[in-house]
Amino acid sequence: MKETPIDSSIVEEKIKGSGLSSIGRSSIREIRTLINEIEQASGKKFIRMEMGIPGLPAAQIGIDAEKKALDGGCASFYPSIEGIPELKVEISRLIKLFVDLDVAPGGCIPCTGSTSGSMITFLTAGRMNPDKDTVLFLDPGFPVHKQQCNVLGIKHRSLDVYNYRGEKLRARLEEILSEGNISCILYSNPNNPTWICFTHTELEIIGEMATKYDAVVVEDLAYFTMDFRKDYSIPGRPPFQPSVGKYTDNYILLISSSKAFSYAGQRIGMLAVSNALFDREVPGLTRYFTQKTFGRAMIYGAAYAQSAGVTHSTQYGLAALLKATNDATYRFIDEVKVYGERAKVMKKDFTDNGFYIVYDKDEDNPIADGFYFTVAYPGMDGVQLIEELLYYGISAISLANTGSERIEGIRACVSLVSEEQLPELRHRLEVFRENHPVN
Repeated sequence: MKETPIDSSIVEEKIKGSGLSSIGRSSIREIRTLINEIEQASGKKFIRMEMGIPGLPAAQIGIDAEKKALDGGCASFYPSIEGIPELKVEISRLIKLFVDLDVAPGGCIPCTGSTSGSMITFLTAGRMNPDKDTVLFLDPGFPVHKQQCNVLGIKHRSLDVYNYRGEKLRARLEEILSEGNISCILYSNPNNPTWICFTHTELEIIGEMATKYDAVVVEDLAYFTMDFRKDYSIPGRPPFQPSVGKYTDNYILLISSSKAFSYAGQRIGMLAVSNALFDREVPGLTRYFTQKTFGRAMIYGAAYAQSAGVTHSTQYGLAALLKATNDATYRFIDEVKVYGERAKVMKKDFTDNGFYIVYDKDEDNPIADGFYFTVAYPGMDGVQLIEELLYYGISAISLANTGSERIEGIRACVSLVSEEQLPELRHRLEVFRENHPVN
């Protein structure tokens, strides 16, 4: 083997000792453990792009509010399952001011991270109708959502939207939904792992199809307002975060505090149910819950069974963060824009060295620079590329794990790559290109 930035004998030894049958098809956590071992044995630091972890300090506003709440004694008694009133009000305000949707505070429910919100959603929306037993994922997507369905015994299917952008999406959705078994449609926007963003045309199509076939759209806004091509930072003023909620009443929003507010360690997210869906009576829900009203079944059935409420002090922390955001005294977008700036540099480093962007456009427009991007290298599929990059001290995950049909691609996350590492990334990619010349 040609000389590589990481001693090849160490990489081979750790791969063999990992017991993993395929590095490229391993989970994010398995890859992370393997890389930790290689780093320790080699003494060399990886360019870590496998984990979607925020790389910025948590907002101090939230931390101070949590301390105050703890000093006030909140730790001694249970929080209500539906959330503390001030947080519910601020979630409702956030959605109005940044998405331009009216969701009553009663339908705004804190959850232990938006991943918990998706679990609660599958437990409720996935069981409304016994004939609708399947979740449709508009992929590529977050692998854990499919894992949740597997754990719950809920069927799911995947639609890679790469070849169905714009009006092409309508016919394909019609074909799938007309089979009559889809309970929910889930996607992220901006998208993990590709950073594609659905256009208003596409969101309108999804909304119309959801209404026509009575499917609940689950819009994962984990990267809330982080499409930096437009300025969504001013509360109450357009442009607003695009949402399917403009085109259907059958929607649930999942909003994370982890990325936009760098509040990942506190494990709190937001689940917002449209007013019409929250108040809807669904007789089928009584197969699992004591309530047939959707919102009550979700709170007192699914949410109660899963966590019995979100950590009390953390709710006060998020409430303070949202209030400052809604009052325009805190501009979280100014802080997270660094991800887009970093992605622009990193994408150029990759493309200058023979790689190409896999999911490259939103209809006719180049995708934004943001938290993630996807790349491939000629002559290798994604599974091969993941393993080969280990020898160069670069980590990522394969798109094969995300529901993508583009098996040549890998997902790179920019959040943990420091400014100081960018020259080293470029150097390692240059060595990779020298060792893997493209004809």
